[in-house]
Amino acid sequence: MKSSGIVLVPLTIWFILNFVSIYDNDYQEVLLFFSSQPYKFLFSIFIIIAFFHSALTISEIFEDYVENETIKNVANKLLYLFAIIIPLLTLVILFNL
Repeated sequence: MKSSGIVLVPLTIWFILNFVSIYDNDYQEVLLFFSSQPYKFLFSIFIIIAFFHSALTISEIFEDYVENETIKNVANKLLYLFAIIIPLLTLVILFNL
């Protein structure tokens, strides 16, 4: 988990700086930003690592605070399923821009 956090820090800084720069732009300029190849790739990596990191963190919370093994297992499986589905849907939408 620590390695995903380490990788996430520079990607988060990159995203925040670019978000600030496109915040006041119109729709076409934002679309152009997310359509350009280097930004599309970096944003994709950011989304994948962010969901991976959050799934690991939430899974640890389940391990610490949920005592019922059945509920814990179902919650973890649903968490991992959504941690795969949501980034994939985001990437499909992003690469169809």
